[in-house]
Amino acid sequence: MRRKATYPVVDLFAGPGGLGEGFATMLCPAANNRYAFRTVLSIEKEDYAHATLTLRHFYREFSPEAVPEEYYDYLAGHISKDTLFETYPSEAAAARKSTWKCTLGEESHEKVKRRIAGRISGHDKWVLLGGPPCQAYSLVGRSRMQKMPEFASDPRHFLYREYLRTIEDHRPPVFVMENVKGLLSAKLGNENVINLIIRDLCEPGKAVSRNITCLSYRLYSLSESGLKGLDSDPCSFLVKAEDYGIPQARHRIFIVGIRGDIDIEPDILSRTSPVSVREVIGGMPVIRSGLSRSADSYQAWKDVIASIMRQSWYIHSKTNGLATLTEEAEKTLQMLNNYNLLEKSSTKYSARTSMRDWLCDGRLETLSSHEARSHMNSDVQRYFFAALFSAVNGASPKLADFPARLLPKHKNVQLGRKGDMFSDRFRVQLPDGPATTITSHISKDGHYFIHYDPLQCRSLTVREAARLQTFPDNYKFEGSRTSQYQQVGNAVPPLLANKIAEVIYEILKSIR
Repeated sequence: MRRKATYPVVDLFAGPGGLGEGFATMLCPAANNRYAFRTVLSIEKEDYAHATLTLRHFYREFSPEAVPEEYYDYLAGHISKDTLFETYPSEAAAARKSTWKCTLGEESHEKVKRRIAGRISGHDKWVLLGGPPCQAYSLVGRSRMQKMPEFASDPRHFLYREYLRTIEDHRPPVFVMENVKGLLSAKLGNENVINLIIRDLCEPGKAVSRNITCLSYRLYSLSESGLKGLDSDPCSFLVKAEDYGIPQARHRIFIVGIRGDIDIEPDILSRTSPVSVREVIGGMPVIRSGLSRSADSYQAWKDVIASIMRQSWYIHSKTNGLATLTEEAEKTLQMLNNYNLLEKSSTKYSARTSMRDWLCDGRLETLSSHEARSHMNSDVQRYFFAALFSAVNGASPKLADFPARLLPKHKNVQLGRKGDMFSDRFRVQLPDGPATTITSHISKDGHYFIHYDPLQCRSLTVREAARLQTFPDNYKFEGSRTSQYQQVGNAVPPLLANKIAEVIYEILKSIR
């Protein structure tokens, strides 16, 4: 069984559990391996994300050294989840009890209130986590939705009020609220959304039920010290994940609230050296993309790439300034000839990464979710060119850098070539720096998430995206591949959450 934890955690809008995972993995300093936090309730509405949560809560019912062999058998596909849970019924029951598939805002408020109260079970030192769904706040989502008449009344604007209701009901000593950077520029009418939220978080009772009570919260940033009031720059709440050892340039808002009767000022996160994409995914098994809309085989895939050499831009590379790039292409094609076969997926486990202590599991023998997408022949060639370009130039190509023969037949391409819009339609994740933000858009296509290795000529796999999000390799995402990508893209990096947990632990420990 898992060692008893010190402080309960309630996680709203939990997704696949990245924020809760970071808290659940934190050990109390100098406390004989006692865990600092235990997630007593995670609430999530999506089926597959909820299934992922339940499985991870099951895993957390055991201490790391006592996780049963059957768990790894399930990851390897040797047994079903039903068999796993039937083998350990008490742990499975506990996992189902601490995860709740619930749509906040639609479920009865009294039922939600009772469920949370029952799980907190009278503890006066606990933490509330969560980030309301952010589609209506995001920059892309907002630009698309502003044309819709119902945008102003979209319930996703106001789901943060469900967070406020929980604060008013249960008066947590500390809360951590996370949301997208686009919130900083979002407006509702003539008011900045972030200013409305800050005001409401300071006085949640007044905001939700117009109850003029003494319940108030002081707000703090994790990246800048000092109390943050209504007159503070909201940008001070922005946390740039790459500054804190996360191999990804992920910029998100984190607001820490401390109840008004608690006179404690929290620390801020400690900056660390950057971590590169190559350090995290460079040691993973080499695989190839598949071919869609045509017969797929290793030889057919090689032929698609080799056919580039017959295109006019390649033949005339010395006159069009691409000679160095085509030399790199010939080296890559020669390397391909040294492979008898490249598969589209691999389950071979490799612990070659600079983040081994965080990501890897010595008992893990099977790598899950390392399967490449299939791409159209034309996209395979574009990915090949883009990866070659980045290898030669140290930068991802813009549309203006592509030979005309490789350009997609979209109406906005010429605007992109002029730099007017979507000029980086094909973006390579450069190996020697952090990745760009892993978003849920990765579930739609791989154009913004091209692997830097031209030999593989593909977009990132779910497991590579999960590693860049700092999910441990033994963290299994349930559902279809599309759902897995969405879960990974919407999550908080667990390692960043773990660093936040250290700050929150010191607050709770200091409360008399």
